[in-house]
Amino acid sequence: MERIISKTKGDRWIWLIVILLSVWSLLAVYSATGTLAYKKGVASEQFLIKHLVMIVGGIALMYFSHLLDYRYYAGISKILMVITIPLLAYTLLFGANVNEASRWVTIPIINQTFQTSDLAKLALITFLARSLSKKQENIKDVKKAFLPIMGSVCGVFVLIALANLSTALMLFGVSILLLIIGRISIKQISIVCLAGLILLSGVMLLGPRRKTYISRIETFLHPERVDPDKSFQANQAKIAIAIGGVFGKGPGNSTQRNYLPHPYSDFVFALIIEEYGMIGGVGLVLLYLVFLYRCVLIVTQSPKAFGALLAAGLSFSLTIQAFANMAVAVGLGPVTGVPLPLVSMGGTSILFTSVAFGIILSVSRDNDEKKEKSLEKVIVGEIPAMA
Repeated sequence: MERIISKTKGDRWIWLIVILLSVWSLLAVYSATGTLAYKKGVASEQFLIKHLVMIVGGIALMYFSHLLDYRYYAGISKILMVITIPLLAYTLLFGANVNEASRWVTIPIINQTFQTSDLAKLALITFLARSLSKKQENIKDVKKAFLPIMGSVCGVFVLIALANLSTALMLFGVSILLLIIGRISIKQISIVCLAGLILLSGVMLLGPRRKTYISRIETFLHPERVDPDKSFQANQAKIAIAIGGVFGKGPGNSTQRNYLPHPYSDFVFALIIEEYGMIGGVGLVLLYLVFLYRCVLIVTQSPKAFGALLAAGLSFSLTIQAFANMAVAVGLGPVTGVPLPLVSMGGTSILFTSVAFGIILSVSRDNDEKKEKSLEKVIVGEIPAMA
């Protein structure tokens, strides 16, 4: 155990945030799954143990991901993109259909389902970071740099948006941020945004889930005009927040978990506010903000473009996802199926999120090692001079 701790490198604040989020997740999921366990006729501890296994597995993946030199992820990104594109297409055609959305595929032998969009997020961000860093010398070249990058962004966006529009929009936004950081011209970024807008319009008007998307937007903008059943989730989340008040009802004392759909995943933030109050909600928001701040420091300190872009893309993705989930819970956005990173109950999504954290820590570890080597050179240089 001591050897493992001694090999743990990278930003200590991020490690602490991961541990705090994981503990909070266990408490929230254990409280939220009581009703689900009753309906399924099983002990509530069964869901807790399964979630604990995923959390421990995620931390293990994070540990090994942070030990791997982040430069290796440049090569891995090409492999991931080759796998991701056909896998997203396969999911649309043959994936498990839940709530009129084909987002999941089943892994043979172990019979475990996972959302291919989780893999796509990791693949596209690492691929964009690699492409932008490799093409810095001819970044303004349309054929060599712009078209391949635009093709990968728009292709992944369409394949995800047809089944999961909210995830696709967040990933598209992160991609635009990376293009800006990667010194793509404003004109070319505008073209990407225009292409994205056209594709978005096509998905909204012609996609298989167009009715669902339009209904959710109408429910958010005009809840008084729609069927109360359509705004049931949002209303129950607001009730949970109102009941929680400033200090909350205390861990495990939620009553809205009996009425709130998915209090252990999509609306876990509402349950946290009910049990821990506004103090708990603000505390959780601060954890993600501190995480983003520490990642910004990692980006600014990274001497290599690939490391900076990689840490920036992954940190933006995780933070935007977190705030999107919390915005939905408090009624600031239409209902989506976006989980709260490292807090919501989930299977493979926790594992992919943990790998993203591990890659960021790998960049941080490399920064620290370079600082140590520079300091050693300074010290070695000073000793002869003093002698």
